[in-house]
Amino acid sequence: MEVILDKSNRSAKYSAGDFTAHMGIITYIDDKHAIAHNKIMIIDKETVITGSFNFTKAAEEKNAENLLILKNKELANQYLMNWTKHKEHSESY
Repeated sequence: MEVILDKSNRSAKYSAGDFTAHMGIITYIDDKHAIAHNKIMIIDKETVITGSFNFTKAAEEKNAENLLILKNKELANQYLMNWTKHKEHSESY
C-alpha cells in the first residue's frame, strides 16, 4: 500500500503522513503543487474511489461531501498512470 500526500503533511504536528507512515504505509510527499488535492484510492487495479470526501470525521459527520466508486479496469489504469506520474516527482516521507 502506498499514499501520496501534499507538503502540508511535513509541518503539521501530527499529520496524515505521520499516521500512514506509522501504520507501515509507504508515504510520499508531492511538493511540486500548491496542494495535492486528488482524493482517489485505486484498489486491486480495478476499483477507483474518488470524490470530495476527505476521509475525516468532519467529512463523515458534518460536511456535504460526495464519494464515487467505479469498477472499471481501463479507467483504474488511467488513474494509476496519473498517480504514478505524481509519485515520480514526490519524495519519501
